[in-house]
Amino acid sequence: MSLDPALFSSTATSAAVVLYLLCLALALWLAPWRKLLAARLTHVFFGACVLLMFLWHMETQVQPGLSYHLLGLTAVTLIFGWSLAVIAAAVALLGVYLNTGMPWDGFALNALVGGVLPITLTQVALVLIRHYLPKQFFVYVMVNGFLTAGLVGVVMGYSAAWLLVGSGAYTFAELSQTVLPLFPLMFLPEAMLNGWIMVILVAFRPQWVYSFSDEQYLKGK
Repeated sequence: MSLDPALFSSTATSAAVVLYLLCLALALWLAPWRKLLAARLTHVFFGACVLLMFLWHMETQVQPGLSYHLLGLTAVTLIFGWSLAVIAAAVALLGVYLNTGMPWDGFALNALVGGVLPITLTQVALVLIRHYLPKQFFVYVMVNGFLTAGLVGVVMGYSAAWLLVGSGAYTFAELSQTVLPLFPLMFLPEAMLNGWIMVILVAFRPQWVYSFSDEQYLKGK
């Protein structure tokens, strides 16, 4: 999901810069760099950054000032955790901006809305699902992988729409006649993309996935 910074005030974009820098600084501080290096997973991390960059290049304008692309961030968060996922999203978005020439004053806004927010929602969902649902393989794949990804995609669409309404670029009535009815359709492609990635990884490369362990999800089940 990409927003045009021209539709927002300078105060809003400046606030986004401050908030995003705080989030990025926290992610850099919390990131388990030693663990990533010890596990020899740096190639997986940078590969994920490149795949995100290509995925985010394939976007479609759904409303002037609002473009849609698949996120893929639920899978990245489940694989690396919140901090590394935020950093991966920053690297991928940087590549998109360098390749497309998008206005840089919208970088922080889009990094927050299209990066930090879905990553945080996925991380919160992971914690809640672990607490309230049994730790089983199919629960992990279906709920964490498919369901969470689909819901995050829908929430992102409505969040972007409400930001446009709050900025005064559109009224709720205008968006309800155009893009709002389409947002539930985002559930299936986002769920399928992230869900199948997690199915393949936990089946063939579970050691790559920080949020999954055979001890918790398979042993004795």
